[in-house]
Amino acid sequence: MALAEEALRRQLGKYKFRDLTIEEVKNVSKTYPNFTFSMNTYTFKDGSQKDLLNFSGTVPVKYGNSYNIPIHLWILDSHPFAPPICFLKPTANMGISVGKHVDARGRIYLPYLQNWSHPKSTLNGLIKEMIAKFEEELPLYSLSSSDAARQSELLSYIAKITEGETDVKSRSKTGGKNEGSFNKITVVGAGDLGIACVLAVAAKDIADKVVLLDLSEGAAKGGTMDLEIFAVPNVEISKDFSSSADSKVVVLTVNSLGNAQTYLDVIQSNVDLFRGIIPAVSHYSQNAVLLVASHPVEVMTFVSWKLSSFPKSRVIGVGANLDSERLQYILTNLLKAEVLAKDAWVIGEQGEDKVSSWTTCNVAANQTEAMAAHNSREKVANRAMEVLKGKGQRSWSVGLSVADLTDSILKDKRKVHSVSTLAKGCCNINSEVFLSLPCILGTSGVIEMVRLEEDPLVQEKLQSSAGSIHDLQQQLRL
Repeated sequence: MALAEEALRRQLGKYKFRDLTIEEVKNVSKTYPNFTFSMNTYTFKDGSQKDLLNFSGTVPVKYGNSYNIPIHLWILDSHPFAPPICFLKPTANMGISVGKHVDARGRIYLPYLQNWSHPKSTLNGLIKEMIAKFEEELPLYSLSSSDAARQSELLSYIAKITEGETDVKSRSKTGGKNEGSFNKITVVGAGDLGIACVLAVAAKDIADKVVLLDLSEGAAKGGTMDLEIFAVPNVEISKDFSSSADSKVVVLTVNSLGNAQTYLDVIQSNVDLFRGIIPAVSHYSQNAVLLVASHPVEVMTFVSWKLSSFPKSRVIGVGANLDSERLQYILTNLLKAEVLAKDAWVIGEQGEDKVSSWTTCNVAANQTEAMAAHNSREKVANRAMEVLKGKGQRSWSVGLSVADLTDSILKDKRKVHSVSTLAKGCCNINSEVFLSLPCILGTSGVIEMVRLEEDPLVQEKLQSSAGSIHDLQQQLRL
């Protein structure tokens, strides 16, 4: 050990706290003697590289039987004041079970890492929590030989896009039916909303096949079991990302069910979950439109866009489509203002900050008439919005909205919907945020954004929403 320690001391010459790091390594070596240590080059997301200490080995996990889970830890040169970067190290016959603490490329995310604080936090303490979390949800599973090849290809692709390469060529992965004639939809998440989306899409008979990707172990078994019992036609339930291959639309409905204490923590939990989902579904359906229904929809649509490397037109959120359809219904059927209804939209962000707007200007002989028409229209719109406020958003109603959007995309209807789209450049918004705006939808997602009537108050509200969303996004770890 003395010779190994001396060699390690030389290798860690550029580490700021070399002696503390060596003590930690010695403690890990005593507890887990199978670990091996070496210096290797680590490539960060921005493309920069650094020679870092890393160690590999297995940790014992009991999950019914006993398993040795292979892991790989990179120790930063500011250790122990910064947490290590942790990965699973699956062999060729192992698959990664994407979950709350592990993403599709095997990176490990734990509360212990997020709350890292020297001297309370140690490598042995980290490994202890890692074992505890893996005993709750096993992070690896055995692959068949064909699955192993597919897993290797997936990890290779994910490595490319997480390193910032965005020029990955789209290509088909399955044979059989002509891709253009087979309409396949994948719904990710088997909670109430996911099942509602599946049933709504099935009811409208707009897809040849619907895949429900269930990533949970037990929370949603009741719903998926019922779908299997009553054999809903053309619906497949799976836990394998490869079953989503060549989907035209991928609907994201998952939300983290963690124990986060603050609103920011809740969103970060969702971001952590999406880190393991978006690269995988993007890999298997590289020409798909991503339709985000997870909360908060504006932020999670932004996250999906960043993680997928898809063009902005093919990443949209459900946004205010449901509220807009309801507003137009209220204007037409309750307030008998059908002429106004076709140009009325709910835009902005979901929740209390949404606002009504119009896609045509008043045509009047003079300014007085124009002002009178504007005031009359605003009174009707305000009444409609008051009625709208009393309407909640249940899973089944959002599911119907998702089916409506999916129908427009698959059938290339060129219909206008208020969906979450990249708002940069609209209404003097200069940041990369997604807000609900009227858009024409087709097979490639957003074809065109529909011009809104200029209204200083509406623009002010949109800019305010954009500012608050951007500030929130800046605090997230992507």
